[in-house]
Amino acid sequence: MDVLSRPLVDRTLPLLAEGYAWLPNRMRDAPGPVVRTRILGRPALALRGPEAVRFFYDERNVHRHRAIPEPVLATLFGHGAVHTLDGAAHRARKSLFLPLLEPGRITGLVEHVGAAWDDAVPGWAGRGSVVLFDEASTVLTTGVHRWAGMPPGDAGAAATARDMIAMVDGFATAGPRHLRARRARARQEERLGRLVRDVRSGEVPAEPDSVLDLVCRHRDADGEPLDEKTAAVELLNVVRPTAAVAWFVAFTAHALHRRPELRTRLADGDPAFAAAFAHEVRRFYPFVPFLGGLAARDLFWRGEWIPAGGLVVLDVYGQNHDESLWGDPYSFRPQRFLERPVGRDELIPQGGGDPAAGHRCPGEGMTVGVLEALAGRLARLEYTVPEQNLTIPLNRVPTRPHSGVLLAGVRPPAARPTALEQP
Repeated sequence: MDVLSRPLVDRTLPLLAEGYAWLPNRMRDAPGPVVRTRILGRPALALRGPEAVRFFYDERNVHRHRAIPEPVLATLFGHGAVHTLDGAAHRARKSLFLPLLEPGRITGLVEHVGAAWDDAVPGWAGRGSVVLFDEASTVLTTGVHRWAGMPPGDAGAAATARDMIAMVDGFATAGPRHLRARRARARQEERLGRLVRDVRSGEVPAEPDSVLDLVCRHRDADGEPLDEKTAAVELLNVVRPTAAVAWFVAFTAHALHRRPELRTRLADGDPAFAAAFAHEVRRFYPFVPFLGGLAARDLFWRGEWIPAGGLVVLDVYGQNHDESLWGDPYSFRPQRFLERPVGRDELIPQGGGDPAAGHRCPGEGMTVGVLEALAGRLARLEYTVPEQNLTIPLNRVPTRPHSGVLLAGVRPPAARPTALEQP
């Protein structure tokens, strides 16, 4: 029986059981960075490496349209989102997000989130302990709403943050987490759809050139404005990923607890080290396990075949822990990003390719900027880490420290002396 006619055993159940480790385990047993398998009844080809990233993000090879399962659309991305489009439709919709990549915009978001953190910390100090993951999600939700020119909702930022987190937490599972995610998305799409309607009617003013204003005025490839539901979906695709930086904030606390010698350098505010630290958090800790698309035609990769319409899967977690790229991938070592320039398609925690033209997350620069700012603030914060369960289970997607990182005895950092106050 030749390679093209070998039956493929469906591996969906092992994938659900093993989580992040599933694809790296299959790759470890393969002769090269490619695996043929079957997922959800479809033949699938799994790839890894910078060359594979470029192959995956070439629209002549892989399409995203109809590639994202309905449960993921109904929780994480939303029906009709930019993630589901290809070609001219994708480029037109993505043009809505590209102005958000401008340095001034990113700086504005970082400032708003930093201010929300600074406002929140004194309140943490008045409590015996706080769960950092929960508090960070509220800070991030508050900051991104202010930056986007939107109210956080009648229920307040904490309730909205819980919905944002639920959408991310429940996209890759069944049962109660998934149901919570669906309900959260329905609530938030209804809230933001109503806001879009009120802005367009003139009942609610939108700050000119704000994110809210841009979404309400955007016209798609057909020249028509987004309908209210799709506009709400795309507003959520700005707010939700920013709230999801809470995962990286919790991972930052985990890293500082395991590697306390890094605190001083991070607290000192060296921008190069802050960037290196943020990149290493995104590389080392598990967030996205893999990304998928559909073969646009019959494809061959490294001698393996996948038919048109088959799944093409990019091994994100495996690539970010590939020894051939990183040398010591299971060591948390920010210095690696100061030792050599890292290629665009080597580090792919939020996808690969060109963010301006392809499907790489356009908010990646925002994630890095926000994480740099909050990691530095966390390093300067005074607190203790009481006994707790800090394990990070790889069979849970998305995963995080089990306890959410409990901090006790939080105290705002002592003010640094100004030049006139220094001896």
